Amino acid sequence: MGMFSAFDINASGMTAERFRMDIIAQNVANAETTRTEDGTPYRRKVVVFKERNSQTPFHQVLNKARDRYSGSGVKVSGVYEDTWTEGNMVYDPSHPDADENGYVMYPNVSTITEMTNLIDASRAYEANATAFDASKNIATTGLNLLNS
Repeated sequence: MGMFSAFDINASGMTAERFRMDIIAQNVANAETTRTEDGTPYRRKVVVFKERNSQTPFHQVLNKARDRYSGSGVKVSGVYEDTWTEGNMVYDPSHPDADENGYVMYPNVSTITEMTNLIDASRAYEANATAFDASKNIATTGLNLLNS
């Protein structure tokens, strides 16, 4: 593993978590959006990560000698709509998007779930930043030893 590989891995983690926080913010901002461009309620979006630059499946790499493995970070493999969670039907006959029975279909966004995910993403970002600082300190110490 090269000296800068740790920087690349931690930076990719911070970038991915920042993107995840942006999607969570988009979900919270659209929690009350009952009509999008296609006429349906907003659907919650979910970010999925995968290993970046993976040449072989993880289980094969893990079973090989650890000194041959060089991690390459994480990347966003996609942003998907949450189709497994139902939207909320609320009785509000005065709402312009109410159906013939007076019910409005609200998005499947739970502010509590989104805030929990935001805390999780924020802590993962902080962990990557701490690891980045540790790698930087190790590299700086190593360079200082070479100069001595």
